[in-house]
Amino acid sequence: MQVIEHPVERLHTALLSTRKDLIETYQQFSRPEKTLLEEGLLPGNSLFNPITIHYSDWIPAHPEDPQDFQSFYINPYRRSPSSGHNTIYIQTIGSFGEGAVVAEQCVEWLKDYCQAFYYRLVVKLLPPVAVSSTACSFRINDNTHNLQLHAGDLLNLKPRAAFCIVRITMIDLYPREWNFVFGQASLTEGLGVFSFARYDDHFYQRSYAGRLKKKIKQKQGDYSVFENYYTPPITSTLLLRSCKTLTHEIGHIFGVKHCQWQLMQGSNHLEESDHRPLDLCPICLRKLQSAIGFKIADRYKALLHWIEDGAASNGQHSKPTQAFQEYKHWLYKCLRILEGEKS
Repeated sequence: MQVIEHPVERLHTALLSTRKDLIETYQQFSRPEKTLLEEGLLPGNSLFNPITIHYSDWIPAHPEDPQDFQSFYINPYRRSPSSGHNTIYIQTIGSFGEGAVVAEQCVEWLKDYCQAFYYRLVVKLLPPVAVSSTACSFRINDNTHNLQLHAGDLLNLKPRAAFCIVRITMIDLYPREWNFVFGQASLTEGLGVFSFARYDDHFYQRSYAGRLKKKIKQKQGDYSVFENYYTPPITSTLLLRSCKTLTHEIGHIFGVKHCQWQLMQGSNHLEESDHRPLDLCPICLRKLQSAIGFKIADRYKALLHWIEDGAASNGQHSKPTQAFQEYKHWLYKCLRILEGEKS
């Protein structure tokens, strides 16, 4: 195990930058906001921890330079919402839960969480798409014996008013090169597709209900194998993992790279993803705030409201937020600082 802990001076420069205009822009934050951002860089603070990595984790396998705020800001390829392109669209592919009502409710929860996380942007749902309508390639994974969709085939044109469109599925995905992938995105086009299949606690067990029980002869174009395809129940843990992946990957569409300061880390496996916090470090938070223009406290309050508003509006299904309780307490700590109280 290795701990990556940068000197405070380097973190401070990464947050403020070395450009005079960007330093002056930073001064527009309120005093409590600057307290939150700057104290979060100090060793031993109660909000943000240094990165802990193991040999199998993302950073050793994918070395890249850390992206400070200035590098993010001057990147000519980064995307920012505008008045005509300020909508995040979410679209499901295939079945998404145990019954239509459960699936619809789960996707609403994801939409509302995304709207709170990317506070001030509009998040809308597109009509669900059947696997047969995608014309994508598919295969049976040799290791898990589960069906997989080709991720690259699911990236196509988005609505004109969109900032981005993300397609989500409970069916496992594979790219051209690897055994599987949690998701894939075209950052320049603002497109992404992500699978939550492996977020079920039982996915890797031989008894997993989605594992094909008999050999199926593959025939590209014959999507009947996806009829009544198993989708895992929507547990609190699966919802948390799904919210984390959805917002993490949309962050990349904004141009935020994998964080090597404290948070927004990449992950090679589920255990690493579970250790990754739900929210952003001070440096990545400034990147997002510069792109959208929210008040930090308003964003945190919106996320708290999502967690605490546990009952569905129709009263039929409760939002399973048990796994979000640690995050809720973290948000309260942040808000106490933003409201001028001691944490």
